[in-house]
Amino acid sequence: MARLKAWFDRTGWSDLIVGLPYVWLILFFLLPFLIVVAMSVATKTPTAPPFSFGGDHAWINLGGYARLFGDALYVRAFLISLMNAATATFFCLLIGYPMALALTRVSKSWRNILLMLVILPFWTSFLLRVYAWMGLMGKSSWFNAALTDVWNWIVPIDWAVKSLPMMHSNFAVVLVMVYTYLPFMILPLYASLERLDPTLDEAALDLGSRPWQVFLDVTLPQSIPGIIAGGLLVFIPAAGELVIPSLVGDAAAPMIGRVISDEFSQARDWPMASAVAVALLALMVIPTMIYSHYQARAEGTK
Repeated sequence: MARLKAWFDRTGWSDLIVGLPYVWLILFFLLPFLIVVAMSVATKTPTAPPFSFGGDHAWINLGGYARLFGDALYVRAFLISLMNAATATFFCLLIGYPMALALTRVSKSWRNILLMLVILPFWTSFLLRVYAWMGLMGKSSWFNAALTDVWNWIVPIDWAVKSLPMMHSNFAVVLVMVYTYLPFMILPLYASLERLDPTLDEAALDLGSRPWQVFLDVTLPQSIPGIIAGGLLVFIPAAGELVIPSLVGDAAAPMIGRVISDEFSQARDWPMASAVAVALLALMVIPTMIYSHYQARAEGTK
C-alpha cells in the first residue's frame, strides 16, 4: 500500500492520464480489430454465431481472402469505392482550397462568422441532410428542374430530357459525399494556410512575380501538409461510406461498405465480411502511412 501511495505521489496521476487513451484504444480498437481478424479466417457455418474454428473445419481458413481477388463483386466494389472516394476528394479540394484561402484573407470578425458557417452543417443530423439531398435530386424537385433547364439549354434539342436521372447513381453518391465531407477538407487547409507568413507573398510580388506565380511558387507548396491531411480526412471515410451509397447509390454498383453490410446482415457470411473489412482497413492504412512518412520528414527538415 505504501508503494502504491508513493507511486501516486511521484508519477501516478500523470501516468494514469497518459495511459487512459491507450486503454481506450486497446479496448475499443485493438480488441475489436483482433476479433474481426479472427473471424476473417474462420469458416462459415449455419450455427449461431455463423462461423466456427476447428472440429470439422480448418482452424485457419483463407478462402475469404482468396475470394477477394477471384470474385468480380469484391474487386468491382473496391474499384467503385476508390473511384468515388478519389473523385469526392478531388472536388472537395477544388472547392475547399479557395474557401480556406479566402478565410485567411478576411478580417477576424468575418473569419469567425465564416468558420461557424463551415461547421454549421454538423449541427444537423447527418441522416437528415442525406434525406434532404434525396428530395433535391428527385425528378419533381426545383433543383432537378433547374439543372434540367440548364442541360436542355446547353445540349442539342435531340438530347433534351424532361428530368435528369440523378438518384441511384455514382453522381449522386459523389455529390452528397462532397457536401458531407467538405468541412473536413476546409478546416485542415485553413489551419495550414493560416500559419503561412504573408510577407513571403508580398516579397514575391515586389520582386515581380504575378499573383498566380506567387500562388504556385509560394502558397501552394507550403500548404501541401494541409492538402494531404484534408485529403486523408475525406478519402478514408468516403471509401468506406455506407449510409450515402445505400440511400442514393446504385444497388447494381455497390460500394465496399454496403457489400460488408450485406455480407453481415443478409448473407450472414461473417468470415467473408470480416475479410473484406480487414482488406479495406489495410488499404486505408497505406495512405495514412505515406502521410505520416512525409509529415515526419517535413518536420525533420525544420
